[in-house]
Amino acid sequence: MRIIENLPSPGRAGDRRTARGWPRLDGGRGCRDSGNGAKGVKGKKGATGMKGKAAESFEELHVYQRARELTNAVYALTRAGPFARDPGLADQIRRAAVSILSNIIEGFERGAKTEFIQFLYIAKGSCGEVRAQLQIAIDQQYVSADDHARLVDLARRISGMLSNFIAHLQGSDYRGEKVSRPRRLAAEDRRREQEALRAIQLVNMRAAEQPKPADPP
Repeated sequence: MRIIENLPSPGRAGDRRTARGWPRLDGGRGCRDSGNGAKGVKGKKGATGMKGKAAESFEELHVYQRARELTNAVYALTRAGPFARDPGLADQIRRAAVSILSNIIEGFERGAKTEFIQFLYIAKGSCGEVRAQLQIAIDQQYVSADDHARLVDLARRISGMLSNFIAHLQGSDYRGEKVSRPRRLAAEDRRREQEALRAIQLVNMRAAEQPKPADPP
């Protein structure tokens, strides 16, 4: 699935996409930092004047990369110290972090807009779950104030990226590869049939232009 790297903020014009993929959530102030705004669209300067790129897989998405960063940080934090002595909370926050990552990936691979949005909403909900469990962790003095602030900020950033992506997909008329691929294959079949028909017509026209043999005396 190809996905355009960048997208405009909700409410901005400029829906661009590749022929076979999603408008891509990535980069810019909103997606990389605060969750507000975005960097632009493929082949066109956008909100921050930067040019978009195309992603060939979910691994190239910045929102996936940030979710992976959060998941690794959660595992590192819960692996040692007082957090490790509370396996129930440690398991819960790990599952929530993994849920963010997994739902972004599954939605990406589903190939249908409605399903993609559904999984992005689930991922967004899991961002809130991670933040809630981080609050419990700092209340129980399992984490330092710095670690708490760092991971909460990252979870909020990911949530903002997901919000921008959802808003843009909801405003796009592109329904996904699951819908567009059968139509594209049918169009390609019609094109091949037309080419074959033209080839037959050309052969018949050339045959008609050949001089007829003279009648025997």
